[in-house]
Amino acid sequence: MSSPVLTAVAWPYANGPRHIGHVSGIGVPSDVFSRYQRMAGKRVLMVSGSDEHGTPILVQAEKEGLTPQQTVDKYHRVISEDLRGLGVTYDLYTRTTTGNHAEVVQQIFLALYRNGYIVPKTTTGAISPSTGRTLPDRYVEGTCPICGYPHARGDQCDNCGNQLDATELINPRSRINGEVPAFVETEHLFLDLPAFTEALGKWLSTKTGWRPNVLNFTRNLVDDMRPRPITRDLDWGVTIPLDGWSDQPLKKFYVWFDAVIGYFSASVEWARRTGDADAWKTWWNDPDAEHVYFMGKDNITFHAQIWPALLLGHNGQGDHGGGPGPYGVLDLPTEIASSEFLTMSGSKFSTSRGTVIYLQDFLRDYGPDSLRYFISAAGPETQDVDFTWDEFVRRVNFELANEWGNLVNRSISMAHKNNGAIPPATTPAPADAELLALSRAAFDTVGAHLKRSRFRAGIGEAMRVVSAANRYLSEQEPWKLGDDPGRRDAVLHTALQVVQDANTLLTPFLPHAAQKVHEALGGTGVWAAQPELVDVPDLDIPGRINPILTGDYTREQARWESTPIQVGRPLAKPTPIFRKLDPELGETGPEWAPIQK
Repeated sequence: MSSPVLTAVAWPYANGPRHIGHVSGIGVPSDVFSRYQRMAGKRVLMVSGSDEHGTPILVQAEKEGLTPQQTVDKYHRVISEDLRGLGVTYDLYTRTTTGNHAEVVQQIFLALYRNGYIVPKTTTGAISPSTGRTLPDRYVEGTCPICGYPHARGDQCDNCGNQLDATELINPRSRINGEVPAFVETEHLFLDLPAFTEALGKWLSTKTGWRPNVLNFTRNLVDDMRPRPITRDLDWGVTIPLDGWSDQPLKKFYVWFDAVIGYFSASVEWARRTGDADAWKTWWNDPDAEHVYFMGKDNITFHAQIWPALLLGHNGQGDHGGGPGPYGVLDLPTEIASSEFLTMSGSKFSTSRGTVIYLQDFLRDYGPDSLRYFISAAGPETQDVDFTWDEFVRRVNFELANEWGNLVNRSISMAHKNNGAIPPATTPAPADAELLALSRAAFDTVGAHLKRSRFRAGIGEAMRVVSAANRYLSEQEPWKLGDDPGRRDAVLHTALQVVQDANTLLTPFLPHAAQKVHEALGGTGVWAAQPELVDVPDLDIPGRINPILTGDYTREQARWESTPIQVGRPLAKPTPIFRKLDPELGETGPEWAPIQK
């Protein structure tokens, strides 16, 4: 039996709708990977959810005149709807305000505490003078004392990668309202990161195949680790299960601590919902399981350093030992598939600065597969990429519509017109075998890229097959072979076989179009399954209803292999798979898009 694969996708904040920059690093890459792995016969568990604790939620709730719970209820549903529309095939997309999540977070914490990896410290915390509310380190901004970067945060500098304390910033200011924070003494619990220096270093030494940006960044972090706070002075979050702490309403777990544990808590919730509460063990207690994490580059710290440290601490595998926690020995990440930033006019997408294209707007006007294609073929996989409407229109019109859409349409149209069904390969020729060999070989080539999360290379190879098929049709000219129907049928049979192969190769990238192509080729049933948004009762909080994304992906027909087309299968006259966009859109963008200067 094949080894299990966990696809762990970064948790978006439930303080507003998501934009296309968010899904360029998490939604599309993780789904392409998961769809491929399922097609290749792997047992995949894909989990994530909405990150619903922390100051960002409180700030948004205050702005909208809602309670924090009302705020996360609102935006969790919005985000879930958008991810469903994009076609992201989560086995479970949940949220951090569930009773299950709180229980798992507390159990992980207690294991860390018993193993001696949690230490109390009196520290200096930032307070907003105007509200009296604690300012988390990420909401304090100033100049980095190490490299001079003017927009360093109170927990780290994204420019030089060094861990910081808010009190070290030069000219600190609140990112919420710009005021200078006050600093007061307060007691908090800290994760003793230095106690993982040797264990993390040894683990990282085995990760030679990681993307260089991730590996180099993480190694630099491990060289200089300091204790990191895991609690905050907030009234919105998971309660700390210790005497003297649990009865303090303003002491909660820091949002970063409970959010990264969500990968495991979501797996536990998924198992409980299947009726087999131990089903998560297949993915978490098996050393042969593959764990691939998807996020933007600003989250590398939490996934390549912090989360592995928490797992090592729970397992009793830190530098001063300990015993396994209640969940046994949990597996560490296999791969950190971090993407760079999708930018606009050179700036990172930002709701606060108005540089934003909301996912819901994009899906409404252009559908999911055009965005999935753009991100796969031209997204920020290994370097920042500037989104322009010109480039988007060019790729949709000349690659999706002219290349792929045209191949599908003309191949099926000619077969429909001349045969009414898929014709036999009556009079084959060497050119046919050459093209078929190319399309069949692409399964190994494209698959090898997708195994390593190299999506741009993968879709490039798939589209190379499409281009070769278009050249083949132009050279063979089946429309001129009316007096040689045997040869004409062989050409059309070959073209249709390659359309089916190319459709399979493109299914992870373009699942909605793949279903249409499958049906255009006379197929029936589900070719590429889609997620469903359903309302379910919370497993532990009476009366609470939670929207979740889930789905049955075992019922789809797509498999990662070339399958012979069925001669004689009736074909209807096809309709265009992709619509061309107005070229003028590339000059201005739609009316709702931000102005690009």
